[in-house]
Amino acid sequence: MQAQDLLRQFRIPDLIDMRQYVRSLPTNVLMGMGGFAAITTYWYATRPKALKPPCDLTLQSVEIEGGEYVRRSILLDDDKLLTYFYDDARTMYEAFIRGLRVSKNGPCLGSRKPKRAYEWLSYKEVADRAELIGSALLHRGHSNTGDKYIGIFSQNRPEWTISELACYTYSLVAVPLYDTLGTEAIRYIIDKALISTVLCDTAEKVQLILDCVSGREHSVRTLVLMEEFDSELKSQAQSEGIQILGLKELEAIGKANHKRPMPPKPDDLALICFTSGTTGNPKGAMLTHGNIISNCAGFIRITEGKLRMNRHDTLISFLPLAHMFERVVECVILVHGAKIGYFQGDIRTLMDDLKTLKPTVFPVVPRLLNRMFDKIFGQANTPLKRWLLDFATKRKESELRSGVVRKDSMWDKLIFSKVQASLGGCVRLMITGAAPVSPTVLTFLRAALGCQFYEGYGQTECTAGCTMSLPGDWTAGHVGAPLPCNYIKLVDVSEMNYYAANGEGEVCVKGPNVFLGYLNDPERTADAIDKDGWLHTGDIAKWLPNGTLKIIDRKKHIFKLAQGEYIAPEKIENIYIQSDPVAQVFVHGDSLQACLVGIVVPDPDFLPGWAKKRGLEGSYRDLCKNKELKNAILEDIVRLGKEAGLKSFEQVRDIILHPEMFSVQNGLLTPTLKAKRTELRSHFREQIDQLYARIKM
Repeated sequence: MQAQDLLRQFRIPDLIDMRQYVRSLPTNVLMGMGGFAAITTYWYATRPKALKPPCDLTLQSVEIEGGEYVRRSILLDDDKLLTYFYDDARTMYEAFIRGLRVSKNGPCLGSRKPKRAYEWLSYKEVADRAELIGSALLHRGHSNTGDKYIGIFSQNRPEWTISELACYTYSLVAVPLYDTLGTEAIRYIIDKALISTVLCDTAEKVQLILDCVSGREHSVRTLVLMEEFDSELKSQAQSEGIQILGLKELEAIGKANHKRPMPPKPDDLALICFTSGTTGNPKGAMLTHGNIISNCAGFIRITEGKLRMNRHDTLISFLPLAHMFERVVECVILVHGAKIGYFQGDIRTLMDDLKTLKPTVFPVVPRLLNRMFDKIFGQANTPLKRWLLDFATKRKESELRSGVVRKDSMWDKLIFSKVQASLGGCVRLMITGAAPVSPTVLTFLRAALGCQFYEGYGQTECTAGCTMSLPGDWTAGHVGAPLPCNYIKLVDVSEMNYYAANGEGEVCVKGPNVFLGYLNDPERTADAIDKDGWLHTGDIAKWLPNGTLKIIDRKKHIFKLAQGEYIAPEKIENIYIQSDPVAQVFVHGDSLQACLVGIVVPDPDFLPGWAKKRGLEGSYRDLCKNKELKNAILEDIVRLGKEAGLKSFEQVRDIILHPEMFSVQNGLLTPTLKAKRTELRSHFREQIDQLYARIKM
């Protein structure tokens, strides 16, 4: 049968008669057909599209040949690890020079004054100033074979990055300092690295250095100040045998004594990054150019094709440059010719900086995420607002589970547009690291912010990261698969019943991102890196069925109770912290006691409302003294412990409520916000003794 006969059999006109057929239809039918076609066309054009993952997300890592349960990223074609991504960027110096080229000398580093727009230095201006500073350092006696350690003691600002680049341009080594280390630690670092020149941002930092070296033998000869200073400070420094120069003075010396760049090799030292341990003196992690470049390469490999940086990207720099998490992110930005805008230096003005800068890349830490989460839910202060927020969140989370990441849905326009606008409205990549983040918080913010949001895990000793979530895997509760620059294996911790054969154990890392060791400290280096080159992190994890890693415990902080049971307090604290009214918690026990006790700091924003629901009112400090409220919080955290599978001896028997947060300032947290357990134990010794006395009564 001919096609035209078939059409006529069903009374459908052929193409020749179609125009006449359409004209014969009623107007309302035509309008309906047109409307339906328009809606269909719009839906096809705007329907959410799932991000195509770079691999099968049910298999994100695989075991390599040779046993020992060693795993690598599935993104590698074979067992050979990634050492660099761009052939012309194998050192930090080359990474910047590549950025200069691909940016076409575009804007590089930006800063702003209050209520003003950002002002930018071009890539060429940054490179030229770095050459002047580096030339001056060489003229004043520094060299890559002798006095090569240069201290940088400053808050995030363009001069920080320019000073660091000056070191790299002439194969010198940057040694970041930060004031939260404290006077004793800074004195220790200066002596350990024999630092003779420190570049400081403010007179207060110079004064702190002078206080560290006053009245004793020291290595410091020159302090360079980025801001104005007075003659009195100069005289005080001279009395200690130290010369103070302004940064412009140093650049003038470099201009008069210009040296050609002396670029480093990949195996050369780039940074000595001192980590503030929870006990003892800081440890100087020695990181090479190759270490940092390989870590950057791992990140780029994971995001390439889905979110690779380009010269139009902008980073907001507010996380401390003295820490490697921020350093690696900034290297990834610079190698792609993108730009970095620095916050004004006050965390209280960060939101204003975000709105002004409109960054596309926003690295964060869990502490900030928790504040964002609390603020959003705090504004949903009526039953209707809370219902709408919950409903919209469920819809967006449903899209996330399907791999859809977007900020143009109806729910974005109605509910989430304000929070997206508060970050500048242009963020397309966020990454969190440095500490664990609640799965609830991470999943909600992934939905609310509508951008690709990654979680990583690592430590300074493996440069920054060793695992990271993959594009398309927006599930929470794990830290992703191994980076393509390193292997990971889990090793037995028999005293805690973790065995590699069961997919559990201490996380060990091996690859080109693993550091050389600690500066002049062979004993602690041997504790960290075994004879086969594996870095032992002290963290305990398990492999999930899809090849991702879940951190479940901590090896270093374990103790025995009187009955001989091993306790890992950080595991317990990570469970208790999920209680709504709890902001911080410290779990204590020792071999002379048969049970655990705890110090709980309630959340000052959440506690009053939580207490009111239980018929309790008063000021925050009064509530912290309320026995009935204390018992309610104790009941809640024990409930969480039971749900998480804690054994009875792993649960606290009693707690006290403490009204002041543990902080870096009061010496109870490290600068990376880890608990200083020795200091916490000493600080709360009296309260701990009272708790045990009460239990025995």
